[in-house]
Amino acid sequence: MNLGPHAAFILGAYGFTALVILGLVAHAVLDRRAQERALARLAKEPLKRDSARGAL
Repeated sequence: MNLGPHAAFILGAYGFTALVILGLVAHAVLDRRAQERALARLAKEPLKRDSARGAL
């Protein structure tokens, strides 16, 4: 494969793109874990209803 005189630019662009995609995937995985922890914490709390305080 001959990329010619622009090989450094082409490979750099591919490398940068790979880093951005890996960063997005890592962010999605970490955010999903955080959301699952928050959901589990909310599921453990008793349900609070505004109607329990009485009508204003």
